[in-house]
Amino acid sequence: MLLILLFPVYLLIWLYSTISFLPWYFITQAGQKKSQSKRTKACSTSGFPDGPYRSVDHFDSLATEDFPGINTLDKLFKHAVQRFRDAHCLGTREILSEENDIQPNGKVFKKLIMGEYKWLSYDEVDSIVSEFGSGLAALGQQPKSTIAIFCETRAEWMITAQACFRQNFPLVTFYATLGEEAIAYGLNETGVTHVVTSAELLETKLKHVLPQITKLKHVIYVDQKKVTTEGYPAGLSLHSMQAVRDLGAAIVKPQPSDLAVVMYTSGSTGRPKGVMIVHSNLIAGMTGQCERIPELGPEDTYIAYLPLAHVLEMTAEISCVTHGCRIGYSSPQTLSDQSTKIKKGSKGDCSVLRPTLMAAVPEIMDRINKNVMSKVQEMGYIQRTLFTLGYKYKLEQVKRGYDAPLCNYVLFRKVKKLLGGRVRMMLSGGAPLSSATQRFMNVCFCCPVGQGYGLTETCGAATITEVADFSTGRVGAPLICCEIRLRNWAEGGYTSKDEPNPRGEVLVGGPNVTQGYYCHESNNQDFFVDEKGQRWFCTGDIGEIYPDGCLQIIDRKKDLVKLQAGEYVSLGKVESALKNCSLIDNICAYNYVISFVVPNQKRLTELAKEKGVEGKWEEICTHPEMEREVLAEIREVATKIKLQRFEIPVKVRLSPEPWTPETGLVTDAFKLKRKELRNHYLSDIERMYGRK
Repeated sequence: MLLILLFPVYLLIWLYSTISFLPWYFITQAGQKKSQSKRTKACSTSGFPDGPYRSVDHFDSLATEDFPGINTLDKLFKHAVQRFRDAHCLGTREILSEENDIQPNGKVFKKLIMGEYKWLSYDEVDSIVSEFGSGLAALGQQPKSTIAIFCETRAEWMITAQACFRQNFPLVTFYATLGEEAIAYGLNETGVTHVVTSAELLETKLKHVLPQITKLKHVIYVDQKKVTTEGYPAGLSLHSMQAVRDLGAAIVKPQPSDLAVVMYTSGSTGRPKGVMIVHSNLIAGMTGQCERIPELGPEDTYIAYLPLAHVLEMTAEISCVTHGCRIGYSSPQTLSDQSTKIKKGSKGDCSVLRPTLMAAVPEIMDRINKNVMSKVQEMGYIQRTLFTLGYKYKLEQVKRGYDAPLCNYVLFRKVKKLLGGRVRMMLSGGAPLSSATQRFMNVCFCCPVGQGYGLTETCGAATITEVADFSTGRVGAPLICCEIRLRNWAEGGYTSKDEPNPRGEVLVGGPNVTQGYYCHESNNQDFFVDEKGQRWFCTGDIGEIYPDGCLQIIDRKKDLVKLQAGEYVSLGKVESALKNCSLIDNICAYNYVISFVVPNQKRLTELAKEKGVEGKWEEICTHPEMEREVLAEIREVATKIKLQRFEIPVKVRLSPEPWTPETGLVTDAFKLKRKELRNHYLSDIERMYGRK
């Protein structure tokens, strides 16, 4: 009966596709785009399978500058100001009021009622940058001496960075979610005398560690709020950003080889390390990144919500400012209409800003995927069937390199509006993005998703997929600023002679490779200079290079566990695969036996009702029946995606609390902190093993 009812829909889609295909094919130049996706993108300069591989678009020499002669970050911003003086530059959304939302369990969540974005023009930002930089110099900050920023992602972060670039103050960056011990360690290691922060972080985190920071003399808070001076160490001065702007001093301009940033890593494998990045490194890295974003310019709006202390976000924002885009600031808690701090019925930042460009880490895209598909499951049978039919039809078109305009208009228009409705390109970085999630974003949000690969040590730049490339799982060809080499790792079984494609540890070389770690000579063995004088970084990631020159990350040395029989289990591969389970929001494979899981609260609660399991959320998560159900779905999904028997977890611990950067169990880019997770769940590990 249902097939009879749906027959007109099938017929309509077939007729539409047949009639519209040829006009659409020629108008959108789909054939040219498909040819572009299949072209060879990078070649080995040596002719050997281990490389180095270099982009065919810059095969003769690596690119170092996007604009000739613009070789430092201060020149880059000045150039942008001259071109886009009165255009919108940095925007911040006004908070009209706050309300307390009391949950049934007694927890209180703050909900925000927000207004429109208020914008600073390029000229206005330029004036503030000059005043603040001069004020810092008048406050005793010396050229080529480090200054720290410990602040959330906001306009004042970028203003501070530009002021430091202009005055030749190397900027030391810290994630806003770093623990107090890591903050104290980094501030003492770099010996900073000045730190820029927010009033909230000053009161909640920084204040507690200030007595341990021996060289610190000045703290500058960027808010308009009043900050009391009680309880701070003697000899330490507190200043508002406005008060510093009212001071003034001369400018000492930087050189390309001068230190621009000491960027502290998120500390996923221990204490954070400060990566030393000079101006020329950042200029080269951004030159490579921008070449992969077609038509980047004044018509674009970028939404900024990822941590600015992460190299992906910092370089993305500087690149946007350089090309005349406007940047609207947001946060993960206010991003969409459904975000945790947005009052029900109010608009999230995406709905108000309507961005055209967006960066995201896979964890956030996975959440969007599960939220949308959860809403689809709540639809009526006919609606759900129509959506599934349209999704499958467009998915087949996307896989062939085509599109489905009718489906976009009828089915996916509302889904697109979750991110404002105008996103033309998304860039994913920080961790591997699953093929299923990438295809979901392609289909439902009607935009290409560029997967990027890079590290803080390479200025975030190494590879990005081209817009025309509709393959999944790969991270693209080398950027025009760098080249890639594979190094055999015999112990793990990866060599350049592997079939069908060469494999090995990924080495990145070029002018974007940074200068090493601050005060850590012993950790600099991963950097080396070749016989031609080019710097290289050994990433520790295992890659495979395809015949068209594109790279796929297939493993990571530190994620490999060797079993007694000699097999290697890739924990990262297992985790990425099992995130496709509908009951799982996040997972950490401790070893080949045990996994820690953050379950999807909605799906697990529904399943608990079906199984007659009652109680609070915490009680549901610790119920043996629920553990068995999650394990059953893990086995089912693992079998479908053909994981090896020894790769499938046999025991699981369900966590009622999500893993967030605030908990210290994941980084700001949502990478797992394995050591912290192990310590956090130590008693559960002992319980599941049945012994200490």
